Amino acid sequence: MKTHFLSLIVLLGLLGCHEQKEISSVNPENWSKRTIDISKKDSLEYGKTYLSTYSQIYSTSEHKTHNLTAMVSLRNTSDKDTIYVLKANYFDTHGKHVRTYFNNPIFLGPLETAEIIIDEIDVSGGTGSNFIFEWKVPKGCSEPLFEGVMNSTMGQQGLSFTTQGRRIE
Repeated sequence: MKTHFLSLIVLLGLLGCHEQKEISSVNPENWSKRTIDISKKDSLEYGKTYLSTYSQIYSTSEHKTHNLTAMVSLRNTSDKDTIYVLKANYFDTHGKHVRTYFNNPIFLGPLETAEIIIDEIDVSGGTGSNFIFEWKVPKGCSEPLFEGVMNSTMGQQGLSFTTQGRRIE
């Protein structure tokens, strides 16, 4: 009986220590707090930006990869105007749609930044993952800036690099 009881305690302890991993560290509730209806806002200019990101990079050969954390910044570069990001679509190396981060437009106040984090364990994007952002800004407003910072650490080694979005429309 003691052995069964002890086994049960050990089992419960192991199950209690299991950590649930998320796909993205940014809670979807953060996007719902930023949602805005822009249907009544006229004279907004439309744009589309491409951003390369990397969930993994090759290490020593094409058969060995190293996982990375990708931090994607959505930045309002205007110090006067609010801007609107309509969509943030994430694609994998093969161009297959992986996920959409929000389904309704969100706002970014002057000089404000929002972030998307792709956790190191999420390798769904692969070595050539990327984003397409759609956005609207008031006429005469500066364009938003989309940047990626990829990093990883192992032991005493660290690696990081950045990418910057490019307007495609």
